[in-house]
Amino acid sequence: MAQGCKLVAHYTRKWVAHYGCKCLVHYRCKLLVHYTLPNDTRYPYQDYLLYKRDEKTLPQEGENKMFFKEKEFEKWRNFEDVEAIFLRDWVDVHLPVKSIDEEKGIVTFKKYSRRALFDGDRPGRYYIENAFEFLKYPGQWYLDRKNGVFYYLPAIREKNGKCEIIYPVLSEILRLEGNPEEDKFVKYINFRNLTFSHTNWELSENDAGDYQAANTVPGAIYAEGTQHCIFEGCSFSHLGNYGIELARGCKDNLISNCNILDLGAGGIRIGEFIGKEDVKKLQKKPLAHTTSNRVINCHIYNGGNIFHQACGILVGQSSGNLISRNHIHGFFYTGISIGWTWGYGLSLARDNIVEYNHIHHIGLKLNGEGPILSDMGGVYTLGIQPGTIIRHNLFHDLAGYRYGGWGIYFDEGSTHIVAENNLVYNTTHGGFHQHYGKENIVRNNIFAYGRYCQLKISRPENHLRLIFERNIVIGRTGRFLDGNIDFNFKFNKNLYWKDEQGEIKFGDYSWEEWRNKGMDKNSLILDPLFINPKKYNFNLEKNSPAFKLGFKPIILARNEH
Repeated sequence: MAQGCKLVAHYTRKWVAHYGCKCLVHYRCKLLVHYTLPNDTRYPYQDYLLYKRDEKTLPQEGENKMFFKEKEFEKWRNFEDVEAIFLRDWVDVHLPVKSIDEEKGIVTFKKYSRRALFDGDRPGRYYIENAFEFLKYPGQWYLDRKNGVFYYLPAIREKNGKCEIIYPVLSEILRLEGNPEEDKFVKYINFRNLTFSHTNWELSENDAGDYQAANTVPGAIYAEGTQHCIFEGCSFSHLGNYGIELARGCKDNLISNCNILDLGAGGIRIGEFIGKEDVKKLQKKPLAHTTSNRVINCHIYNGGNIFHQACGILVGQSSGNLISRNHIHGFFYTGISIGWTWGYGLSLARDNIVEYNHIHHIGLKLNGEGPILSDMGGVYTLGIQPGTIIRHNLFHDLAGYRYGGWGIYFDEGSTHIVAENNLVYNTTHGGFHQHYGKENIVRNNIFAYGRYCQLKISRPENHLRLIFERNIVIGRTGRFLDGNIDFNFKFNKNLYWKDEQGEIKFGDYSWEEWRNKGMDKNSLILDPLFINPKKYNFNLEKNSPAFKLGFKPIILARNEH
């Protein structure tokens, strides 16, 4: 258990801790007070500033300066420690301030963003952190590194007593390291009922953030060349990075009955996140493959607090993993992400089973924060993945900011994946979306109450894109299916129902026009007779018409958390 340093301060008007040692805490560090993560100084406190697009800037062009409105940036005390965090599409961008020209209204940053800072056709959103002048609300803190002073505004319950403040120094708590290429592995070590807490991890000097899923942020617990090891009943909390990482050459490991919470990034990462040339090299080294690991009955929540694009569970070039009976919630991006090949190139992600999980409040949190990012899913896949199955999962309350709050999301060449026996409800943009892919099967699912539409299929392709059969789709929107309708898919034996009056549309096609194109020949528009859909009880009455179409009752796991 790593707790870093402890500062104990008495309350006056503010708690102020002075220390003589060199300060090891940097501006993006998250400190803890009484083991509860307080808020560092932020402006605006609960809102965002808007960045107006420079029309000369191309979408793929990085930026290191911008114009700002009066009072948005000032030469605050130690303004070189201030950082602006931008939100665009599915990523967050972290830009520390280099200089501020108040007369011209230009701020220059120490780093370049990977891409332009605007968010599609909308202005970019951002907020600013770590200025002394932002210290206004109970629970906030500010670290003056230059003068070695820590300021904290205590919460109401703390004003008459002492406060223990913990700041993390380590980025890694535990490392298990074998050498898979030489057939040397760490094996048969069990970790039971232990607590791993308090790390800090920062982006490198020239790195403003990742392209997706905070994939370069490592685990506080790092394993490489590790086999048959167990983490059971452990707690991983108050971490500035991902919780656990099973990296290169990890096989047959088990993470079970663990609580993973209060995370700067995500919960668990499995496999490698490498480009196509490195995938070709890895394919020839079977001992270095990461495969056959299990994540079972874990509670993974309250993540993405620093790196907002992080996932609850992130699986890269890895196969044969079982992700079962986990409770995942409170992330700004995706619940479970599988695969790391964009398009139809070589992929080592296959035969992964995602089953009986409860995934909710993704994109937004239980406290009402969000949505702040777009293009996400309860479960997200990409690349060719034969044998990968997503089944018996419960997804609900999923929200995207500008677009893309989907339950099940097949992105970028997702191929030969099966999604069956899942329940999805309360999404902003639909229960299911396939961007592009090949010969996927979506069957015997319930998709309910998407706000914008219920289903979406995007990029047209000259092959069989999708088989969609024996599903129940219920909603209040007129348009049930959105996207590009090229009819290179099969829809049949589905049951559709609209709670409110009006026509159900498939793209721009009416029900009759849709069926005349060969779609849903044996499907129905009838009330499925759910027991109480308004209370989210989607069990079916015995005389439901869904059963005549071959629909089987969906069995979900009982939530143990």
